[in-house]
Amino acid sequence: MFGIKKASTRNRHANRTRFGTFMIFLFLGLLGAFMILPLLYGILNAFKPLEEIYIYPPRFWVRNPTMENFSMLFKLASGLQVPFSRYAFNNIFVSVVTTVGHVVISSMAAFPLAKYRLRIGWLFKVVVSCLMFSSAVLWIPQYVIMSRLGMIDTYWVYILPALPAPIGVFLMKQFMEQIPFVLVESATIDGASQWRTFWSIVMPQVKPAWLTLALFAFQGVWNQSLQGLVFSEELKMLGDAISQIMAGGFVRMGASMAGSVFMIIPPFLLFLGTQNRVIETMAHSGIKG
Repeated sequence: MFGIKKASTRNRHANRTRFGTFMIFLFLGLLGAFMILPLLYGILNAFKPLEEIYIYPPRFWVRNPTMENFSMLFKLASGLQVPFSRYAFNNIFVSVVTTVGHVVISSMAAFPLAKYRLRIGWLFKVVVSCLMFSSAVLWIPQYVIMSRLGMIDTYWVYILPALPAPIGVFLMKQFMEQIPFVLVESATIDGASQWRTFWSIVMPQVKPAWLTLALFAFQGVWNQSLQGLVFSEELKMLGDAISQIMAGGFVRMGASMAGSVFMIIPPFLLFLGTQNRVIETMAHSGIKG
């Protein structure tokens, strides 16, 4: 009897555990579906005719899907002062250069902080304290610096301010600390230079971290628009082109919705390709989502 009672108790606990696991996954699934609703709503709006966009109360689903918004977008883009392809090139060029530079510079700054016993621990505290400030507090100093360096109305105003972001140093340092110091020590004994150790040993070990950092950097640069620093139309980004299209009033709202869909496609595809690495990095870096 005692054995039967013990077995039934074990089965009841097992069933309860499976039920609890099911409820957790159900809750997370519903939460994920709720979080994706704004993205889905924005995509659906791009296929709505104008009368459905402005209907009240708003409707989530499309009743009469149309491609007219996309055709209007291409028609309006062809009438811009600068070809639409030029805006797209600016976005791709600035985003790629800034992302690569940010990953390399942040990794190089984090390497000595994480793997060498230097008396500059206070420097990392300064980096962490910078995470508390909004980027808006840097707008005026950045303008003054760029103006005195003669970089106004150049690609540098997009690239330079994004290179030394403190989040990159923090993320890479937290992940590099997980690497055993014996690997760095062995490379030094074998005659490898610090650069060789950093590039050939450390960087391959922290691939999830720098892929995550690349995702964050690309997403931040892709959507930026620097009014007051870039005046030449040939140097402006896709966001500025979408703003010009939206300036036509409510008649162009459908075209602007279609343009927003094009804006989110590259970051979304990049996230799909790196999502597993992002989860792995967050688990090791101490960042809570």
